Amino acid sequence: MNRVATSLLVTGVLALTLAGSGPSRPAGHVVETGFRSVGIGGKLRLAVYLPPGYESSHLRYPVVYFLHGLPARATSFRGIDFLRHALDESGRGAIVVAPQGARDDDTDPEYLDWGPGLSAGGYGAVLVALHHLDRFSVVESWSGYFHPTNPQGTQPLDLGSASLNARASAHTLVASLRRAFARRPTFFAFYVGRGDDRFRDENELLDRELDRARVPHVFHVYPGGHQQTVWTAHARVWLELALDHLSAAK
Repeated sequence: MNRVATSLLVTGVLALTLAGSGPSRPAGHVVETGFRSVGIGGKLRLAVYLPPGYESSHLRYPVVYFLHGLPARATSFRGIDFLRHALDESGRGAIVVAPQGARDDDTDPEYLDWGPGLSAGGYGAVLVALHHLDRFSVVESWSGYFHPTNPQGTQPLDLGSASLNARASAHTLVASLRRAFARRPTFFAFYVGRGDDRFRDENELLDRELDRARVPHVFHVYPGGHQQTVWTAHARVWLELALDHLSAAK
């Protein structure tokens, strides 16, 4: 079963009010679970969206790993209702796994930036996927960035050596991606708001770098800034585009 790493750089509990008066579709539901992680030395919580009919189905479903952004609270992983509504409306069968990406009053920068799967939204999804193309065939960044920064995304973060900084930057991986994607076909898409003063420039820079290196990708700039209205307006389309590149439930 193929898998997809997709992400959103946003904090807090999110909700989507859907307009329209068409016939309602069957609804999925969200459950919360957890496990004890050796990597972070404690319990990791997860919110998991299960599609309609999952309990009685014998199908295998594509999986979306959704990473929220920073700064965040320990409960921010629960804010996937807008994804649930988007998938319910689309009628596409998929599982969404949203791991806890922060701890309240945390003072450990390694947890915030480098816990397994717990990076800042789009940045984390892109870095995890590009370093593990054998595990992920699709990656999307929603209003993300592509080099290590502080949790606010406003200042570069020095990891202590040039080699570590390079490994943690998507820009340094560009030269190798054309050949890597040819060996392991990968759908890579990233989106940003036109008014996103923090991250638009870097998104456009990565687009130019990928174009020069002839690396296949999808990039769009949308009206709006680094804000909820951008993500809720496009969540269904972005999720459907990702799922178009994965095996359907079977």
